Amino acid sequence: MRHSKLLVILLLVVLAAPSAAQQKLAQTGMKFLSVGTDARAVGMAEANTALETNASALFYNPASMARLSGFTSLMLGQTQWIADIKHFYGSVAFSPSGGEFGVLGVFVQSVDYGVFEGTVRANNEQGYLDENDIPGLNFEPNAFLIGVGYARALSEKFFIGGNIKYVRQSLGEALVQVGAEKVGNTTSVWAFDFGIIYRTGFKSLNFGMTVHNFSREVRYVNEGFQLPLTFKIGVAINALDFTELDQDMHAFLVTVDAAHHRDYPEQVMVGGEYLFMKTLALRIGYVGPADEHNISYGVGLQTELAKLSFGLDYAYLPFGVFGDVHRFAFKFSL
Repeated sequence: MRHSKLLVILLLVVLAAPSAAQQKLAQTGMKFLSVGTDARAVGMAEANTALETNASALFYNPASMARLSGFTSLMLGQTQWIADIKHFYGSVAFSPSGGEFGVLGVFVQSVDYGVFEGTVRANNEQGYLDENDIPGLNFEPNAFLIGVGYARALSEKFFIGGNIKYVRQSLGEALVQVGAEKVGNTTSVWAFDFGIIYRTGFKSLNFGMTVHNFSREVRYVNEGFQLPLTFKIGVAINALDFTELDQDMHAFLVTVDAAHHRDYPEQVMVGGEYLFMKTLALRIGYVGPADEHNISYGVGLQTELAKLSFGLDYAYLPFGVFGDVHRFAFKFSL
C-alpha cells in the first residue's frame, strides 16, 4: 500500500510538471543531451521508459537497472550523427551483494563537432581574414558529460532510480578583432534525472516514468538558456504473453511512450522488438509528430559464454534532408 501511494504521488508530480514548465520552442541549449545513445533503444524509437534493461539505463530511465542480473554490465557505443557530428558514450553498472544495497552506475558521453573555419573582420577585398592569414583562427567545439546513477528495487514491483551528472559544453575560442586576445565560450552545469518502474502484475506489463535534464538556467556571456528538460511516461509488455508460444524461442516486446519536451511539441513513440531464441533481435520504431524522421530500424545479436554475456546492437535512422544516422553499441555483462 505504501508503494502504491508513492506511485500515485510521483505520477501526479510528473503529470503536473509539464504544465508548470514554460515551453520555449527551439530555445534550449546543450541539445546533444537530446540525442539518443543506446542503439537498441533508438531502434525502438526510444520508447523504452518502462523496459528493464542494463547499464544503458543510465541514459534513459535509471530505475530500469534496479534488477540488474549479474554483478556488472557495460555498454560502449558511437553515433554517426548529422553534419558529421560524432557522439561517443559508455556506461557501467554494478550490483554488489546481489543488489541488496541497490545498483550503482557511472556514465560518460562526449561529442566531436569537428573543425569550424574561423574568420575576423578586416578592411581588405574579402572583408575578412581566415586561417590562411592568421593561423589558429579555426576552432573545435566540443561537449561532454559525466555522471553517476543509483537504482533500487523497493519491492518486487516498484523500482526507483536517479542520476546526477556534470554537463560541459565549449563553443571554442574566438578572435573578435585583430590584435585582441581570444575569448573562450565555455559553460557547465549540474543536472539531474529521475525515474521509476512499476510492474503491474498483469502478465509482463510494466509502467515507467522519467524526468530528464532538470537543472538551473545556464549562461554563456549575456544570454541564458535552459537544458532540454523532458518528461516521459511509458508502458511495455511482451505481446506473446497472450499466446501459447514458447517464450524461450520467441518474444515480441511492444512499447509505447508519451513525451513532453521543453522545447518542442509532445510526441508519441511506439517500438517493437522480436527476439528469436534469446539471440537475434529485430526492431522497429515510430515517433510522431516529427519533421524529418519518423521510422527507425534496428538489429541485435547476443550470446552467452559460461557466465559472460555479449551483445552487439545497430540502429538505422533515415533523417530526411540530413541523411542517414547510424548507431552502434557493444554490451557486456558478468
